[in-house]
Amino acid sequence: MSEVITVHEVGLRDGLQNQPRVVPTEGKLRLLDALLDAGLQSIEAASFVSPKAVPQMADAAEIFASLPQDRSAGYEALVPNEKGYERAVEAGVTTVALVLAATDTFNRRNINMSLDEAIRVNEAVIRRAKADGIRARSYLSVVAACPYEGVVPPETVFDLAARMFDAGADELALGDSTGAGTPPQMAHLFETLAHRYGPERLAGHFHDTRATGLTLTWVAIECGIRKFDSSIGGLGGCPFAPGATGNLATEDLVFMVTEAGFETGIDVGGLRRAVAIAEELTGQTLGGRITPFLDSREKRARAN
Repeated sequence: MSEVITVHEVGLRDGLQNQPRVVPTEGKLRLLDALLDAGLQSIEAASFVSPKAVPQMADAAEIFASLPQDRSAGYEALVPNEKGYERAVEAGVTTVALVLAATDTFNRRNINMSLDEAIRVNEAVIRRAKADGIRARSYLSVVAACPYEGVVPPETVFDLAARMFDAGADELALGDSTGAGTPPQMAHLFETLAHRYGPERLAGHFHDTRATGLTLTWVAIECGIRKFDSSIGGLGGCPFAPGATGNLATEDLVFMVTEAGFETGIDVGGLRRAVAIAEELTGQTLGGRITPFLDSREKRARAN
C-alpha cells in the first residue's frame, strides 16, 4: 500500500488575498466545488482579517456559512490576532492558522507587529484555541531568508518552533515565503524539527520564486514530512517579499508525488478544470510548470 501525501490547498486564501480583482463569494464557492471534485480534502478557505486591509477576505464568515459539509473535507481559516480568532470561532471555524515570521522586519511589514509582539499574540491565540477545543496550526514564515534581514539563523527557527509547540500548536508549517531556501537549509530545519517533535506535526509551505518548490518538497519528503501546502495554478505570492512569485502549484505537487508512488486521492485532470475556473475568476493566465507537458499529452491523446 502506497504512503499518503496530504495536499493542503491554500489558493482560496493565500492565492486570492492579494489579487487586484476581487472574486465574489459565489465565484470562490464555485472554485471550491471544483477543488473538492478534484479530490482535495484539506483546504484553507478564508482569513478573518480586517476587510479594509484585505478586501478579498471580507466575506470570510459568508464563505464558512456556505461550505459544503458533506464532502469529507477539512476546512481551515487564517486568523491574525485575537479579534480575528473570535470572529472565526463565531463563524464555526474548527481549525485556525496563525502566521509568525522569523524576523522582526518581516513581521512589521506583514502584520504591523514587532517579532516580540507577534510571538505574544500567536501564543495567546493558540492557548485560547487549545482551551476551546479548536485545532491550531502555526505558519512560521521566511524560515530560510528574509528579504530585509537576509539569511535566517536555524536556531531562530528552532526557538520559535519551540515557543509555538509549547503554547499548544497542533502543527507547524515551515514557510519559505520568498522561495529563497536551499536544499541543505531546508533539510537541516526539517530533520531537526522532525527529530524533536515528530514529522507528523510538520508541514511544508513553499513558494516557487526560484523554481525550487518541488526540489524543497522532495527534501522535506526525505525527512519524513507528508503534508504540503500548495495553491491551484500557482496563485498567490507575498506582497511584502520583493520579487516573490506564487505558491507552489497544486498540480505540480500532485503530479510529482503521484509519479513518485505516493497516494493523494487527487485527480490532475480535475485540478486542470479548477485552474480554468481560477483563470476566469482572476483574469490571469495560471498553471504550474507541468502545464505544457499536460497540454502536449492531451493533444497527443486527442490525435490518436
